Amino acid sequence: MRTRLLLALLWVGASALWAQKYTGPRPPQPDMLYLVHADNLVPTDATDAKQESKKNETVFTIAGGSATARTPLAEPIFIMQSDKIDPEHLELYKVEVKNGHREVTMAVKRTRGGPRALRLSVTRLEKGLYRIEASETLENGEYSISPSDSNRVFCFQVY
Repeated sequence: MRTRLLLALLWVGASALWAQKYTGPRPPQPDMLYLVHADNLVPTDATDAKQESKKNETVFTIAGGSATARTPLAEPIFIMQSDKIDPEHLELYKVEVKNGHREVTMAVKRTRGGPRALRLSVTRLEKGLYRIEASETLENGEYSISPSDSNRVFCFQVY
């Protein structure tokens, strides 16, 4: 009898924790990634990457040498109000700066040593609101997050 009562109390307590509402800053625009810096949201640089196919690779080029959205955090946190973009299909890539632009070169067939998507952790905070975190330490440099089925990119810089 005591075990059942204890289990019931634990269940009620756990349910209360899960039901807590998100009280942090809210994105002013849907389908846009924002860097979280304490209670401030910094919009990432949203643009479209140009795609060019070559022999056995595809090059995605982003205009400009660096992103204006910058963070000192090696494991940055983002927040997004999802409308059309599925946060579960976001991919994070380190981009190279070349000749005043940024680019990522992807092999048509998966090969060793080629660029790979870095790990992201996606947490649903409430309906349509998501917390997205880099799940590994990022080196200083330029990065982009993009839906896997789109050339839309959200760029930022780790310094």
